[in-house]
Amino acid sequence: MLVGVGPAAIEMGMVPASGDVAEVKIRAVNTGARVLAKVRMKNGSVLYDGDAAIDGVPGTAAPVELQFMDTVGGATGAMFPTGSRTDCIDGVDVTCMDVAMPMVIARAEAFGLSGHEGAAELDRNRGFFERMEAIRLAAAMRMGMGDASKSVTPKFGLLASARSGGSAATRYFMPWNTHPSLAVTGSQCMAACLLCPGTVGEGLLKALPSAPAHLALEHPMGHLNVVIDYSRDGDRFELNWAGLVRTARKLAEGQVFVPTEVWRGRTS
Repeated sequence: MLVGVGPAAIEMGMVPASGDVAEVKIRAVNTGARVLAKVRMKNGSVLYDGDAAIDGVPGTAAPVELQFMDTVGGATGAMFPTGSRTDCIDGVDVTCMDVAMPMVIARAEAFGLSGHEGAAELDRNRGFFERMEAIRLAAAMRMGMGDASKSVTPKFGLLASARSGGSAATRYFMPWNTHPSLAVTGSQCMAACLLCPGTVGEGLLKALPSAPAHLALEHPMGHLNVVIDYSRDGDRFELNWAGLVRTARKLAEGQVFVPTEVWRGRTS
């Protein structure tokens, strides 16, 4: 949804735009992140047509570049809210990490999975979901997020070695069913986990890329490309910003008429 904010703000006249690329600065109030969206323009209007293709998204469109800043600790106040880069919960090593989205990340093999299963296959594996949920709830308490039994956060993710030409394989859960591809926020957290020493993701990349790192994360419908600008010196790890390319399409425009009785007794 975030990718549509920039084009919509321009369409509604909230942001002045000129030239071939308009920059829209966005504040994601739910995470505290700052996002810079670069929106393609033509003759003073948002350009929606283009050749950018995203796995799992039908058709092509003009690219919208998103650069995420201030993504660390938006929900918990720390990149590693448990104070450790790896915790053992119910016999499974997990990394509890808060980058763009608070997540509990494990290796697929810890659950007897390959990490390359399709979304439908994973959804049928209720034994896995029951065990995953127990770990997620315990992790949420350690992360200072309280009882997460009725909350969709923290999300859960699995990592595995790449098999289809990407950097690593990912599976993302929402959390009670499998995401058909990979969420933008979750992709940043899982990419950071792959780059940071001491996490469950360490060692899955064939080689540690120089910054900014271009990672292709495999998901059930293809790949999602993420750029992470980071610094690493021994055990020290800092994340500067993350970038992705997405697409947006204008679906509808109109007015909603609210009955007078809805506003009865209210003041403007």
